[in-house]
Amino acid sequence: MSLRQYEYALAVAEEGSVTAAAEVLHVAQPSVSQQIRGLERELGVELFARTPTGLVPTVVGRAFLREAEVAVRAARRARATARAGADDLVGELVVSAQMGFGTRQLPGALGALRRRFRRLEVSVFEEPSSAELDRLCRRGVLDLALMAACERSPADAHHLGDEEFVVVLGAGHRQLAADRVELRELEGEPWVRFDRDSALDGVLLDVLRDNGLTPTTAARVSQTATAVRWAAHGLGVTLVPASAVPHGYEHLVRPVFPVVSQPVIAVVRQGAGPAETALLEFLRQETWSDSASFSPIS
Repeated sequence: MSLRQYEYALAVAEEGSVTAAAEVLHVAQPSVSQQIRGLERELGVELFARTPTGLVPTVVGRAFLREAEVAVRAARRARATARAGADDLVGELVVSAQMGFGTRQLPGALGALRRRFRRLEVSVFEEPSSAELDRLCRRGVLDLALMAACERSPADAHHLGDEEFVVVLGAGHRQLAADRVELRELEGEPWVRFDRDSALDGVLLDVLRDNGLTPTTAARVSQTATAVRWAAHGLGVTLVPASAVPHGYEHLVRPVFPVVSQPVIAVVRQGAGPAETALLEFLRQETWSDSASFSPIS
């Protein structure tokens, strides 16, 4: 077996046909077909089921492809590390950002990273669910993850700062007159919440229960930016990290009392290379809490 066969199999699984995979790989269709047949013969299993709508991975094929993807990514990292020079690092860096963390900080840090390594490609998984994050970890594709610290945080996690949470109110809401909103004053308000298995909805539930509030759910969303926009239009109030508030909505945001904050950590894969190390340093230079900027101007 070879990495080329792995790459061809992954392309076929992604595109659903040998023809489409050949186009993506910039090779002749017979070459892809030959490599896939050879791989199946060597393994002694059928990796793809031939259906009227295209090629679909079999149960065994899906298991094989998960491991093949890990191997291909590891090989790409190895090549990138070997080619790394003062200003020449190629390859892909995969980052995940939980709970909206890094919305303001990541662009600056990634911009600095790209100025240092101009041939580097970055993929960011924004606000993955617990299931998605677990899938990314099991596939072994993550290079760096931004998340809230918890009891299960790795011992070698890097603390970047404490992210303060803020409440987003609809235009004309009575609490906009306050510099800081007391959470108990939101009794009876409908809430824009998050996916049931998301860490952000867990934070929201804990905060409301700690303050004796029982939330009435107006809607559920998967992204913090969507929650902010829906709250701004009066669908309900919501609670998000300060840095996750999109530009243009600052006037509808207030800090809360008691203060709600979460330690933000960066978890870097074992054997981190120069790209992960550099991104971590750039993230350390960013500001991770600035809720004071949401207070009304006197």
